[in-house]
Amino acid sequence: MLFSDFSGDPARSPRLTRRGAIGSLGAGAFALFASATPASALFGWKSKPRGGASLNLDELPAEWVERQGRTLGAYADYLGGLQLKRLTPQQVIAAHAKRHGSVWNTLPPKSLWKQMAPTLKVVDRLAEELGQPVKEIVSAYRSPAYNARCAGASSGSWHKSNVAVDVKFPVHASSVAAKARTMRARGLFRGGVGRYSSFTHIDTRGQNVDW
Repeated sequence: MLFSDFSGDPARSPRLTRRGAIGSLGAGAFALFASATPASALFGWKSKPRGGASLNLDELPAEWVERQGRTLGAYADYLGGLQLKRLTPQQVIAAHAKRHGSVWNTLPPKSLWKQMAPTLKVVDRLAEELGQPVKEIVSAYRSPAYNARCAGASSGSWHKSNVAVDVKFPVHASSVAAKARTMRARGLFRGGVGRYSSFTHIDTRGQNVDW
């Protein structure tokens, strides 16, 4: 049975913490707007979210948060709606908040959001089968400009299509890759599994590839 996309339940969307909002806006700016404008409106959050994981903006670079604008809240809502059990919106979003030199990575354009859902569900299932938590999503979507700055990245990287992640677990990458290939052999997904020294690449491109 292949993993498929799930549009999500808004009732499980993530919450923006007040502490995170202060961290990104600055105390003065937040105080100016807080009484009249809730954080949900400032960041494009769905109103009165229930359940799901919090998104702590203090853990993200302030400049990057400002550059994403309302897209940040909307994408966090989408990720929360996928109802992943062992992978949080915070972990996925943090993978995008990086830069090489002067070039910041970005969140994926909305037209590509659904591309990532099957891959995230594979990673979520992989965590369950390994019996290990996801330690870090090293890389997910890469904008073309950012991808061009990544050492060794292909110009045709599946990260640019928002179907690939590089993930770390607190076990050796060889064990992670082996388990992912076992899942694939059972028909749970079709895609690439790449073993690196400290992380594992997983994508759902539609055809099986190993390296």
